[in-house]
Amino acid sequence: MSSDISTSSKGGEATRPVVARFCPSPTGNPHVGMARTALFSWAFARHHGGKFVFRIEDTDTSRDNEESYQLLIDVMRWLGLDWDEGPEVGGPHGPYRQSERMDIYADVAQQLLDAGFAYKAYDTAEELEVRRNAARAAGKPSGYDGLHRNLTAEQVAAYEAEGREPVIRFKMPERTYTFNDLVRGEITFDSANVQDYVLVRANGQPLYTLTNPTDDAMMGITHVLRGEDLLSSTPRQIALYEAFAEIGIGGGFTPEFGHLPFVMGEGNRKLSKRDPESNLLDYKPKGFLPEGLLNYMALLGWSIAEDRDIFSIPEMVEAFEIGRVNPNPARFDIKKCEAINGSHVRLLSPEDLRERLVPYFQDAGLIDAEPTAEQLRTLEAATPLVHERMTLLTEAVDMLRFLFIDEADFAIDEADRAKNLDEAGVGVVRAAHEALSALQDWSTEPIEEALRSALIEGLGLKPRLAFGPVRVAVTGSRISPPLFESLELLGRETTLARLSAVIAS
Repeated sequence: MSSDISTSSKGGEATRPVVARFCPSPTGNPHVGMARTALFSWAFARHHGGKFVFRIEDTDTSRDNEESYQLLIDVMRWLGLDWDEGPEVGGPHGPYRQSERMDIYADVAQQLLDAGFAYKAYDTAEELEVRRNAARAAGKPSGYDGLHRNLTAEQVAAYEAEGREPVIRFKMPERTYTFNDLVRGEITFDSANVQDYVLVRANGQPLYTLTNPTDDAMMGITHVLRGEDLLSSTPRQIALYEAFAEIGIGGGFTPEFGHLPFVMGEGNRKLSKRDPESNLLDYKPKGFLPEGLLNYMALLGWSIAEDRDIFSIPEMVEAFEIGRVNPNPARFDIKKCEAINGSHVRLLSPEDLRERLVPYFQDAGLIDAEPTAEQLRTLEAATPLVHERMTLLTEAVDMLRFLFIDEADFAIDEADRAKNLDEAGVGVVRAAHEALSALQDWSTEPIEEALRSALIEGLGLKPRLAFGPVRVAVTGSRISPPLFESLELLGRETTLARLSAVIAS
């Protein structure tokens, strides 16, 4: 792995290895945009031989919940994005849930107040709204105007006598901020557009604006990769890191920032949590491989080469450079995502594929919770028949259901019955039954020879018309694995019984 990227400490006298992080909030279901951010941060850290920190930003008690927290853990485990520090792993900078770090934030806020980098502001919401409206009417920025920056002791006493509870605001230096974005290049923010901002609510609740930079500083984060919607907050954070350096919080340096492009959905709008393709929890039950999904998410802003879409995650780690991320929005295409997943399915060994299929057959009730040896042998023999035909793992369940279902539950798709098992089709099934009944060797080659002789040579039918009715009669569907191999796996007794049932109907 490359380790050529490092961050110089203040003064440039030392360098540090890369430490990247991923810090989601446990609100609702994990989504694609979140996972893309995690993937890029993880790949960046792994490429440079650094550390990947996973922490949970769960200070919003009105929205955060334990179920969403566990879903985040499960999704990260399923995707294979392992972490060096964080929940269930630990590390030297814990705890890694913000809800368990409230004393830390209160202490940092007090230090900022004591050092003059922050101040208490007693404005009411109504007062703020009046002043903001006046600023808008005058064509001025409508952020905080700094009115309470330098209150006298008498003014403070008067506000507190009224029972006002202050917020804590950070005192933004009046200067222009320029920084090199790892994705977008040099970016400048004028001081007029970056006003004093709230660190702690009036009820004492610390905001993201305080908790996130505090954790980054204390955990030694060197590189912050995040969505472009957070770009406007970067100068605020840079100023806060500079204040931290002055009062001795963290390592005394400012991380480098890279803002990742939006992921767009239908109609060229940002993919939202409400869009069905955004919900990460849907992908595993639908039969996606984590390798396939990660491969596709990597393409949402990055490519390994101009003429190559399919690659393994180790290959991505080896090649990943943040400077090659395209800053323009990336559009999510579910069809391409499925196609890439299909390519990864075909890259699996038959043994690996069989193991991955077992849970889907169990969920469908076709294989026992403790699979029998016969069930596993059947699946092992059947897997190669569908290996090249699958895009999603769930498709194997549909194609191979006929091999596992109890005979009492076996049913033929009514649309396929109507198209294939009319009077002529039943005649084909009758001829197939007669030919197969005479077989002594129930294996693929004799089965094929018997059916071709009876249906193509004997009845003069084309293969589609000859084998279609037989396929529907024994598998229940016109879509199935190769017919002759399927009949061998199904067995003589069951095959003839299903053919007989069609003839009798």
